[in-house]
Amino acid sequence: MSELSRLRWLCRRGMKELDVVMSGYLERYYASAAREDQALFRELLELPDPELYGMLLGRSEIDDSELESLIRFLRGMSKSH
Repeated sequence: MSELSRLRWLCRRGMKELDVVMSGYLERYYASAAREDQALFRELLELPDPELYGMLLGRSEIDDSELESLIRFLRGMSKSH
């Protein structure tokens, strides 16, 4: 399985809202993102759905400023589509 196929599979979440956001980022932005952002995105994909959903809704604290930046981008991306 290629890395992209594996990431597509990981974007399939238990919540439709997460599917849309994570798959949308993967398809539109991942390939052109900086390596650091790609690594952060892969890190997000390892989180359980409730934790990831909480971050996206702003209900959870995010201690890492780089991770927080990516979460803000994902929030903005989901509002624009």
